[in-house]
Amino acid sequence: MSEDSPNLVHVNGRPATSGDLTPLAFAGHAHFTAMQIRGGRARGLDLHLERLRSASVELFGRALPDDVVRTHLRTALREGPADLSLTATVYSPAGEFTAADADLGLLIRTGPPSSGPGGPLALAAVEHERFLPHVKHVGEVAKTHLLRRAVAEGFDDAAFLDREGRFSEATIWNLVFWDGASVVWPEARVLTGTTLGIVRRQLAALGIGQRVAPVTPADLPALSGAAVMNSWTPGIPVHRIGATELPAAPRFLEALHRAYEAEPLTAP
Repeated sequence: MSEDSPNLVHVNGRPATSGDLTPLAFAGHAHFTAMQIRGGRARGLDLHLERLRSASVELFGRALPDDVVRTHLRTALREGPADLSLTATVYSPAGEFTAADADLGLLIRTGPPSSGPGGPLALAAVEHERFLPHVKHVGEVAKTHLLRRAVAEGFDDAAFLDREGRFSEATIWNLVFWDGASVVWPEARVLTGTTLGIVRRQLAALGIGQRVAPVTPADLPALSGAAVMNSWTPGIPVHRIGATELPAAPRFLEALHRAYEAEPLTAP
């Protein structure tokens, strides 16, 4: 593979065949983790491995050993450039709509590196709760549908409100807020993103205040900033949620990025 072509798909440490991929085209019972690789290394590798372990136990009752996952990651990285985007998906070849058992498979897909959109973003506020929100699972048609609907209404993306009227997360993002002194993580049932985990532990190491609190639309006018984060980036500013404008908060965004960059890069 050429150095300028990072796109590849591996299954269990070997190039994928059409026979491997055909069942996956119709599969929605699987989970994954996504990461940015820089110089052949990733931030928060321990968090990615823990995510794959815990989600596999949740969905399949067992997990691939960490050393197997790391071996397959190394195999995939050897065939691509030093910087790329990587997604690792765990699935059962037995497929969905069945209680049949099978050895777990690991599909690794790579593509060009990304740092996400520049922002600032405007988010529509929509009522939605994901099934098994603590698992990064596939087959979530609602997220794409709500994203497309938000864009049709003039927004860039959508933020979710749970049944209690609290902000939880966005389509492919974690939400984070700023009260002028501390980072505020919304209290709700959400996917704990690996970037969120990195930023949270590094904010603590840097001595930057943070807290968990419910955030509702009525709370937005009193806040001093908002952002979204995912595997692409530790923080893209949000300037509006629904009809509420939010102030620019450069100190807040700088703190998120500084915390993320403090996390060491680790080879699989």
